[in-house]
Amino acid sequence: MRLLFLGDVVGRAGRNVVAERLPALRERWALDVVVINGENAAGGFGITEAIYNDLLDAGCDAVTLGNHAFDQREALVFAERADRLVRPVNFPKGTPGRGAQLIEARDGARVLVVNVMGNVFMGTALDDPFRAIDAELEACPLGEAADAVVVDFHAEATSEKQAFGHFLDGRATLVVGTHTHTPTSDHRILSGGTAYMSDAGMCGDYDSVLGMKKDEPIQRFLRKLPSGRFEPAEGEGTLSGLAVEVDGRGLAARIAPVRIGGALSEARPDFWD
Repeated sequence: MRLLFLGDVVGRAGRNVVAERLPALRERWALDVVVINGENAAGGFGITEAIYNDLLDAGCDAVTLGNHAFDQREALVFAERADRLVRPVNFPKGTPGRGAQLIEARDGARVLVVNVMGNVFMGTALDDPFRAIDAELEACPLGEAADAVVVDFHAEATSEKQAFGHFLDGRATLVVGTHTHTPTSDHRILSGGTAYMSDAGMCGDYDSVLGMKKDEPIQRFLRKLPSGRFEPAEGEGTLSGLAVEVDGRGLAARIAPVRIGGALSEARPDFWD
């Protein structure tokens, strides 16, 4: 199975690079499943139903979220009917939407997609992410009810991300971090066979501060006060994420970073390209 995970889509620049690049990559690399984090897709904060549908039309199979999941109020409504939209599973009981979804890959495989939010430095503490993921994997274990398990761990602290990856080693196909919008270089296959990367980066304009136009973030650091709104940068976007070749056990056989377009140095999986 060929799996592509793409990091946080930030604003129009992120949406454009996904729309421009993903359809061709899906066919060229014969991708079986594509998962995208879309929590910053609507002006940098949240997601709308129209944008969710656009990401599906571009070739993704599931859209994960994070701490900005419900910044757009309409998400409180459409999350219930959007069966490929996955918000953090450790939101309190009764939160709209779903935290895990079993989807069918292009090759017919059953892929469990789970979105989990960390608690360290995230501002709002949700339910324990470790116990929450345990419950999901007990209900739908790898190799039994699922042929692959993709976990998007939306978190700030690298220590929490690494601990989460090792906690799930051998029980998930991929544990990948999102939220910090900067791709890390620690992509690897853990000892138990799980693909891991602390942060997939963002799909957006890297001539920015985490996808936002530079002036306002800089002024806030200098003056310690807001002088305006954060607005997404509008330059050329980079497609950023991780490619994973999955073996017959549902574990990772090969992994490689993906960075295409925009300001970052290019990276592609040489085992597909």
